[in-house]
Amino acid sequence: MPGQDLKQLLERIHTRLDESFVGIGAQVSDLPAADLADLLNELNLAEAASVVSMLPTTRIVELFDQPTMRRRAAILERLEPERAAQILSGLSADERTDVIQKMGLHPRYRVLPKLSADIQKEVEKLLQYPPHTAGGIMTTEFVHLEPSMTVSTAIAHIRSVAWEKESIYACYVMEPGSRHLLGAVSLRDLVMADPDSPVTKVMRRRPITVNALDDQEAVAKKIGKYNLLAVPVLEKDRSVVGFVTVDDVIDVLIEEGTEDILRMAAVEPGALDKPYFHNPILRVVRKRIGWLLLLFVAETFTGTVLRFYENELASVVALSFFIPLLIGTGGNAGSQTVTTIIRSIALGEIRLRDAGRVLAREMSTGVIIGLLIGSVAFGRALLWGAHTPLAFTVSLTVLAICCWSTTVGSLIPIAAERFGVDPAVLSAPLITTLVDATGLVIYFTIAKVILHL
Repeated sequence: MPGQDLKQLLERIHTRLDESFVGIGAQVSDLPAADLADLLNELNLAEAASVVSMLPTTRIVELFDQPTMRRRAAILERLEPERAAQILSGLSADERTDVIQKMGLHPRYRVLPKLSADIQKEVEKLLQYPPHTAGGIMTTEFVHLEPSMTVSTAIAHIRSVAWEKESIYACYVMEPGSRHLLGAVSLRDLVMADPDSPVTKVMRRRPITVNALDDQEAVAKKIGKYNLLAVPVLEKDRSVVGFVTVDDVIDVLIEEGTEDILRMAAVEPGALDKPYFHNPILRVVRKRIGWLLLLFVAETFTGTVLRFYENELASVVALSFFIPLLIGTGGNAGSQTVTTIIRSIALGEIRLRDAGRVLAREMSTGVIIGLLIGSVAFGRALLWGAHTPLAFTVSLTVLAICCWSTTVGSLIPIAAERFGVDPAVLSAPLITTLVDATGLVIYFTIAKVILHL
């Protein structure tokens, strides 16, 4: 549907041209699922649930499979338990578990008894795994092959079960009568192999695997590193309990990236788990205020430093002209370093044992950057009418602050990782606050020596 038609339809729903929404269901039923998901994301919860209730169950299942579809659990909670159970039954195991995990306890207990016994058992098993682990995002609907099969019988078996599996591109060969993994084989390898060859000859005997309790971010990295379509998930006894697909990993990367960005801005994750205008202001304030209060208290140290050097400022008033320039430069240099180090830690390029090398590298970088910016600062101070000793003081301070901020900026994320704290939570807000106060100490110390204050 063209964007203009979609906008008109959205306006009609918003204005409620008829209280029963008669005709809305027919108009949206032919929309591509991705466009329909975008439309529902623009509606408030009551409107979205009303539109969903008019759609056939198969259409809702297709809609809920869209990665851009938000508030799936909240919408289901507004439907009749029997209808919600029908929709959940049509979803893949991992999507079904994800939706149920996000439902409130009361709606969950209303819907679960309406599911079939097999699905209830599966859901209860998957809910035992923490949400952000391999077990929490895996699906149990995978193709199981016997080692006695030939390639042709394996392909025939895949055809017979394909309609009930989420993915058929990665298949797993297991010991007869158990779920112990012998190997993995892709559908592509089977299609290209000799039909009479045993499947054990085609399979990879030591496939890449993950443990059920592995963090979802580690699973995403492993799939990316080895360029996999899916990775089997093993329990402690090495039995296969499911697999994680590449589309699950995309969701994980989006989620983890969002959390890291929020934390680097000192915002508690969860503040943006709803569309911008659907977040109550008080909730946004609650998510932001904690870190801001802490940083505010820390920033008062800057005022303490200024009061301590009150006499020096009174003697050379021009010193105050350069304070914003110096602490801003230090904060920017430190933030650049922090962002670079956090990214490298996340990608596994830097480990704790590399702390010494990182420190030396960032100190060298800080010295070079400081020399370049310091020379510009010297000229700028002279243009502002500062005398040569003051201009030299400013340029030397820039050099010292750049070296200091890049050094500290490299150590804070590594130290946070060492003590089990998410580097993104601590690093960016802390480096700015720290450099503001210590940068002033550096500035006035250098000024006292050069200007004989």
